[in-house]
Amino acid sequence: MFLTRFRINTARPAARQVLSSPQTMHAAVMSAFPQILPSTPNTPRILWRIDRNASAEVLLYMTSTHRPDFTHLVEQAGWPAAAASGTPGWQTYDYAPLLDRLDKGSTWNFRLTANPVHSVRNRDGVPTKRTAHLTPKHQLGWLLQRQDASGFRLVAKPADRQHTTHGDTYQVVIRDQRHLDFGKRGPGTGRPNRVTLTTVTYDGRLEVTDPPALRRVLTQGIGKAKAYGCGLMTLAPAD
Repeated sequence: MFLTRFRINTARPAARQVLSSPQTMHAAVMSAFPQILPSTPNTPRILWRIDRNASAEVLLYMTSTHRPDFTHLVEQAGWPAAAASGTPGWQTYDYAPLLDRLDKGSTWNFRLTANPVHSVRNRDGVPTKRTAHLTPKHQLGWLLQRQDASGFRLVAKPADRQHTTHGDTYQVVIRDQRHLDFGKRGPGTGRPNRVTLTTVTYDGRLEVTDPPALRRVLTQGIGKAKAYGCGLMTLAPAD
């Protein structure tokens, strides 16, 4: 497995166009793997996420079973002049050393952008409909419901750091809620279908409870809409 980081040059119009549509970004990500064709059966899962940090950098993170070649994205949304002078424009790391360090009981800082949804039925006799969780309380509940099967538990805050009676129990912040609406053009179709998503980013701290299960989450993702920048959890050593 590989973990890749690509810095996007938001000053370029083409970069802003790629960022404007998860469908376009998904196509750019998949183009980094010429050995994986759209018709390839059992295509390995490629996870990606866009991070916007405090210094106004926009970064693409991605995990994959193959080493990517982002030359095309450098030309479109990076710094081609820097690449021509020997700086490739992205960094790819072997993911195995980090995955091997996931011991039971160890704690890590994490980041996850996800599409927290649930199925509801408005009235009897009609199919259920996938609906986004819109409040931090329910978005946190969505993650709590998945932690046991995903091999981790959210670390609780010490009592003296809980500022409210309810809803401030865990070391996690839910931020950057986005409502996305974009077109998806299927094979052989005319007008694109509309896709609507609500995404949020979780920043927090977790404890490893089941290392193999957490490794699966880190390499296969969690939740829905993985093709559109959701489901990739990354870890960093806790302080």
